[in-house]
Amino acid sequence: MITVTDLIESLERNLDIIKAQTQGLTHADSLLQLPFRGNCLNWVIGHIAANRNTMLHFLGEEGILGEAHAARYAYDSEPVCGEDGDILTLEELLVALERGQKALVARLQTIPAEDLARDVESWLGTTTLGQLVFYLLWHESYHTGQTEALRQLAGKGDKVI
Repeated sequence: MITVTDLIESLERNLDIIKAQTQGLTHADSLLQLPFRGNCLNWVIGHIAANRNTMLHFLGEEGILGEAHAARYAYDSEPVCGEDGDILTLEELLVALERGQKALVARLQTIPAEDLARDVESWLGTTTLGQLVFYLLWHESYHTGQTEALRQLAGKGDKVI
């Protein structure tokens, strides 16, 4: 059975990977586009921050991104293709992830087990809150893995993991 400790450790591992993969990158690097259909690093990091907003909301907490920014990076939102007025800088996104990390850890450390076992409605249908948080964490991990290729797109020939 997955525990709250497992969830927290996975969130921390993802954040550590994101920080390693973005180290030394600039905001301009985060806007580079893949030569095929996909999203740039800025959108991927923003999407992870928006995903953490969703986790926080389902856990009864306030999100880390405002509504407009959460919508800009939401599932099925338009790709980030340069400097439009709605995007956050890479630095701002990394700060948002750090803030979200603190908020999620604080909430998960105090949430009663019966709250995680209660049924909630979402786009997944009816599931428990714990299962929904686990799904959102899996989704975040999927996008965390994309940061490796997006780091290389910025001209880094290194291997950070």
